[in-house]
Amino acid sequence: MKVTLIAGSNRTNASSTNLLRYVGYLLEAEDISVHFIDLSKIQLPLFSPDNWDFHSDAKRVLNAIEEGDGLIIATPEYHGSVSGALKNALDYITASQVAGKAVLSVSSAGGPLGVSSLSHLQAIIRNLHGINCSEWISIGYGQNTFDSDGAPLDEGMKERVQKAVNHFVDLTQKLRAAARAEH
Repeated sequence: MKVTLIAGSNRTNASSTNLLRYVGYLLEAEDISVHFIDLSKIQLPLFSPDNWDFHSDAKRVLNAIEEGDGLIIATPEYHGSVSGALKNALDYITASQVAGKAVLSVSSAGGPLGVSSLSHLQAIIRNLHGINCSEWISIGYGQNTFDSDGAPLDEGMKERVQKAVNHFVDLTQKLRAAARAEH
């Protein structure tokens, strides 16, 4: 199984990116192939529907999404929504690249929880015909409390993340099997 992870912050050492790296570690521990896209390292041109001859970085992101069996997207919460960098990256995506795939949403907020950004992200995924996981991951107050290996220091957070990842993996496997049975 292949999973594409998109870190939607353009901030160096963002807590949402650190959290997503930990999620990637959990997936790799289960022998799941991970393609990590960090939008702080890939500067995508502003999307325009007038130009479908995409920049090579945009093509790389789209290829990774197409090749993945599932998608995990992390965002900081900015003014109650997803980051501009992530929204721009998502604007490149067409429904054919996400339709029928499991998507897990992850957020980090400066306040108690990033629920607004998660709701917006899930609405975008629904419009792309992706299958939102019923679980999501949100940390608040920029809980940038990770050890040197990238694991959250808070045991409760570790348990919540593991539960959401397990649910995502289960959903992805079921959707993958159903898609193969149709063909």
